Amino acid sequence: MGQHKPKLGGTKLGEARLNGNVIIGELMRNMELGRFEMTYTVLLPCVFTVYLSPQDHSMLRGVFDLVIEDAKKALRARVAELNSDSGVLGIKRRAKAAKEFKIACRDWSIEFLPEPEVPQGDVEIHSELNETAEPGYRGTKTTLLGREPVVSGHRTTGHRTTGPQGSSGFTGDTTFAEIRYEDDSGPQVYLMTQNRVRIGRGGNDQPVDLALYTNDEVSREHLVIQRDPASGIFSITDLSTNGTSVDGKRLRKGAPEMLPGRANIGVGEVITLVFEARK
Repeated sequence: MGQHKPKLGGTKLGEARLNGNVIIGELMRNMELGRFEMTYTVLLPCVFTVYLSPQDHSMLRGVFDLVIEDAKKALRARVAELNSDSGVLGIKRRAKAAKEFKIACRDWSIEFLPEPEVPQGDVEIHSELNETAEPGYRGTKTTLLGREPVVSGHRTTGHRTTGPQGSSGFTGDTTFAEIRYEDDSGPQVYLMTQNRVRIGRGGNDQPVDLALYTNDEVSREHLVIQRDPASGIFSITDLSTNGTSVDGKRLRKGAPEMLPGRANIGVGEVITLVFEARK
């Protein structure tokens, strides 16, 4: 359900001015990344905590109410779009996949808090499905750094981020590779901070580390990327119905193959993941 965090973009930190469009865009992205699928319903997060640098928080303090009002309008419109007959990107939804998108709250709750660890000009958002997070529920965390939204392999419990070795926060994390792609939620970058990453559409009974938001040509668990801790060599295994390719060569289903340090990974014929190992 939740597995999301940071990476630098092309702009130096602090150079870009934070604005309402950036904040609202990140709220909408977080809402979609944190969706919780059931048999007939998809629950979307409705409680958001937005962390800003103390400088940005002070600068925007007087307009938070207006930003919240505008954000709620945008969130309502997005839920209405998800429930429309045309579905995402105007593609007709199949009857079997026509689940209802809804929130478990009466309305969205959005709170702005200052956080010294968030660089000026950036925004970090934590979300939950409802006002009272269930024990063990892993909420969604998204972070925007350097004007580029990024998803990483961290999981969250409440407002803490726990890394692969039990570390928390922004520091002390080892990034083994990055994966760039674009799905229905827009351009994304995933930071691989663990040795095994499950990739696919995911679902309530099929958790994945990297959730791709697209049509059902992508399997719920489509492929796995594995890193050998001893050698640092990566491998890839196709688990899908519609296939996975590496640099144009289709993989044999269920058979691990070596993954080059740089590669274009075709997920079905829907999404291309640009994989690059970190040295």
